[in-house]
Amino acid sequence: MKVRMPNATFIVVGVTMGTLVACGVVGAPLPPESVGVTPTIDRQKKLEALEEKQRQAAAAAESAEPQSDPLLQGQEIDLPPLQPVGTR
Repeated sequence: MKVRMPNATFIVVGVTMGTLVACGVVGAPLPPESVGVTPTIDRQKKLEALEEKQRQAAAAAESAEPQSDPLLQGQEIDLPPLQPVGTR
């Protein structure tokens, strides 16, 4: 029975592929200050503060809208009730 020895190139490729798969995603390292509970809470607080500012700005814009003319108050048109069309 012949035992075939693998080529050194195949060994290097196999070890390299195994290392890449075992290490996970290759990319830029993340600083430890941006991982964990505290940074997440800080981001949420900043987001809530931004949303609150937007709500206040929207409320200020609504209150700054010009009021409608008092002479036009109560001038809505009364429409007749809807009736089905094409009944048999």
